[in-house]
Amino acid sequence: MTVRAHGIAAALLLGAVAALSSAPVGARADDHPEAVDRSSFRVCSDPSNLPFSNDKGEGFENKIAELFAAKLNVPLKYTWYPNSIGFLRNTLRVRRCDIVMGTVSGAELTQTTNPYYRSVYVMVTRKADNITADKIEDPQLKTLKIGLTAGAPPADIAAKNGLAPNIRPYDLYVDTRYQHPGQDMIDDLANKQIDVALLWGPIAGYYAAQHGDELKVTPLVNEPKSTRMEFYITMAVRPGENQWKNDINKLIRENKAEIDKILHDYHVPTLNARGELIQ
Repeated sequence: MTVRAHGIAAALLLGAVAALSSAPVGARADDHPEAVDRSSFRVCSDPSNLPFSNDKGEGFENKIAELFAAKLNVPLKYTWYPNSIGFLRNTLRVRRCDIVMGTVSGAELTQTTNPYYRSVYVMVTRKADNITADKIEDPQLKTLKIGLTAGAPPADIAAKNGLAPNIRPYDLYVDTRYQHPGQDMIDDLANKQIDVALLWGPIAGYYAAQHGDELKVTPLVNEPKSTRMEFYITMAVRPGENQWKNDINKLIRENKAEIDKILHDYHVPTLNARGELIQ
């Protein structure tokens, strides 16, 4: 994504807020005429932010970008920029590209497409420990060491349930060229440095799968509705470029099966419109 590194809602999502907050305040939909380069599919992306993207094309956003470029019958071109403060200001906003492949639905100061998936924060445990908890307030967590992304939604619930002494925090805002706290958290879980990992589903699913059948991923779909744990993910385009947005929406709609397969291959936990886990 690009715009969402390690904690989507603190977000994201996560790097999302950091990047979005750097865009010019007061942007309006009619600030700029539409100026999309139709001769190629130009994407702004993070060069080191798996499972979303990297400069080797190994992330699921890379695969979706490849799919869209093929459907448009144009070459795929990247502008690489770390997912950090100034991401949108220095890429999409200055027209170095025409799309960012992942951001939170309804994000301010940019225009977003229709969602192409909906995911949720999860709890990851070691299968051998037989932890049956499916929500953060479960009494089993009272005696366990918990890793979580600082500032992300699970942190609020954990604090409200008196789990602060158990928590090992992992950074939300990092330079993804050098730090990968989501991967570190899952590796620490596998190596028994922590007992539970609470983090954004796409990151958890991808890195948990790298440990074979050792880890269990439990989507946090039973948490109080007062704390939002699930998010629709869209693509970002410039304000005012409505025809381009409509074209991307058409690609999303017509290629849903292929997109869903890519997400499945990367072990991304996805929810349907009713908030139920898609098996």
